[in-house]
Amino acid sequence: MSEILVLYYSRNGSVKQMAQLIARGIEMVPNIHARIRTVPSVSANTEASEPKVPSSGAPFVEEKDLRDCIGLALGSPTRFGNMAAPIKYFLDQLGGIWTQGVLEGKPASVFTSASSLHGGQETTLISMMFPLIHLGMVITGVPYSTPELSSTQSGGTPYGASHYAGPTGDNSITEEEKNICISQGKNLATIAKKLAG
Repeated sequence: MSEILVLYYSRNGSVKQMAQLIARGIEMVPNIHARIRTVPSVSANTEASEPKVPSSGAPFVEEKDLRDCIGLALGSPTRFGNMAAPIKYFLDQLGGIWTQGVLEGKPASVFTSASSLHGGQETTLISMMFPLIHLGMVITGVPYSTPELSSTQSGGTPYGASHYAGPTGDNSITEEEKNICISQGKNLATIAKKLAG
């Protein structure tokens, strides 16, 4: 069975929930499995370090996960219109993967959550696309055949799924946002399956 890596960083849980929804969409495509992974936090304390295995939730990503996948869904909270530091830190360490062309020709998509409705979700999504393009990946989004793109009053863009978490981060993921996540996962898996032959 082929696998798509769903890689995310989540501080308050919204991006983690989105990752699970995208994984659900991925697994709607026959013979495709979602491998959910996360990245460790970045600490300002240079003496601090994360355990090799997280105490709960998805395991930390390993290079093998990137080598084995036929596609990638990458998720991050929005930080001032950009991806969160743990995702950027992880991507900045992929020089070896880049020089070896490990991800070239594989499809990728991105997703995010923000505390404000106009908090830079689209610029965050685009900022995550830049390193993926440098890695040789083929960028996919959410097709407009997804009806919720035209009806959502909260998150959701053609660049990738988004969620409006609210100022305190306790807005639940809306039905429209859920359906956009699922559609994005299904679209990514469909394209990945075609490209993988």
